Amino acid sequence: MKKLAQIHFAHRRDQLAAEIGLRSIAIIATNPVMMRNNDADYKYRADSSFFYLTGFAEPEAVAVIETFDTEEEGYCYSLFCRERNREMEIWNGFRAGLDGALNDYEADEAYVIDQLDEKILEKLLNKDQLFYRIGHQAEFDTQMTALLKKAETTHRHGSVPTQIIQLNHIVNEMRLHKTSEEIELMQIASDISAQAHTCAMKSVKVGMMEYALEAELNYIFGKNGCVPSYNSIVGGGENACILHYVENDKELKDGDLVLIDAACEYQFYASDITRTFPVNGKFSEAQKALYNVVLQAQIAAIDAVQVGHSYQEPHHVAVKILVQGLLDLGIMQGQLEEIIETERYRQFYMHGTGHWLGMDVHDVGSYRIDGKWRTYAEGMVVTIEPGLYIAPDDDTVDKQWRGIGIRIEDDIVVMKNGPHVLTSAVVKTVEEIEALMMIS
Repeated sequence: MKKLAQIHFAHRRDQLAAEIGLRSIAIIATNPVMMRNNDADYKYRADSSFFYLTGFAEPEAVAVIETFDTEEEGYCYSLFCRERNREMEIWNGFRAGLDGALNDYEADEAYVIDQLDEKILEKLLNKDQLFYRIGHQAEFDTQMTALLKKAETTHRHGSVPTQIIQLNHIVNEMRLHKTSEEIELMQIASDISAQAHTCAMKSVKVGMMEYALEAELNYIFGKNGCVPSYNSIVGGGENACILHYVENDKELKDGDLVLIDAACEYQFYASDITRTFPVNGKFSEAQKALYNVVLQAQIAAIDAVQVGHSYQEPHHVAVKILVQGLLDLGIMQGQLEEIIETERYRQFYMHGTGHWLGMDVHDVGSYRIDGKWRTYAEGMVVTIEPGLYIAPDDDTVDKQWRGIGIRIEDDIVVMKNGPHVLTSAVVKTVEEIEALMMIS
């Protein structure tokens, strides 16, 4: 199983230390353990930004980066974590402990998490700026506020930070620009997810339950050492018109389409794929017509993901093609420009055309800079996912279109020579889908 080497996490800490400047301290905590019910926990998953900087996946951990008076002094990376405890490890698994934090995770200093308050008070001394994720975790906000107040009264012979700055602004921008090693992990996640979608197309049968089709996806994810990046959507028929449908508990019927929005996470890096295909293996004429409009919009929108283009350019391209298609099919009436300007198309296409992708499926990074849409740069990864959704009770359109929901989504890396599609291993044209399902 491919993993990032510790040198990559060290480079990120180097960059963060340079960004925060001299006489500064950055503090970042991981996620707490979350209870599922009674005394049963959800399977633990470390906070993405914390892991991004440390590679440390255990709960109850805090990382601290502190810089000093001169660049020559460098910076100090401290990791607070749980200590080794044989009895607890028998129940809940291995812990790195302080030796592991120093030797395996390359911390300069390691402390037991219970020492956090005491040691942070010392580290705040003679610092001008404090960087932490304000508003990220309410409990940690309270803890930091109390520590700052205590530091002000305790450190009478040294300064404490007079500026508190949002750490997210720095780390989010770092995470937005992926390295070749990160893209390689995302390619692995995409390939596994593509395999799962291909399996779903081959496995679906009339009368199958949506959750049974979801199980086919989860099997492929699990046997490749992955977990779902997000709650899988398996919506048959009119359920595809519910954008965040996750019940997945209805029967898949003859003549219906099924929309699957599902993908896996590999080594903390997400993929995100949507495909829509006929339960019985054959598109009806109405389904085919509407599907091809969405596909045409998606292909054109992918082509618009170019270095220097506005983030919104793919959306504008997709909307224009979708609206023209709706006009050509008689589903909408009026003038193309008027429909786009008034956003009347939102009756059938009510979401954006994509989002950042990375360690989170809806990844971090600003979409606007100084109020304007930012432009694409090499190494960014974005999804492109146009769709059309005609509600089953929408009596403004002919009956043949009602209850059809279609979305097609791929993951795109912004490259100097044009967009690179990470998820190209799963088919998406009508002809390719029908041929694959016929073989099965």
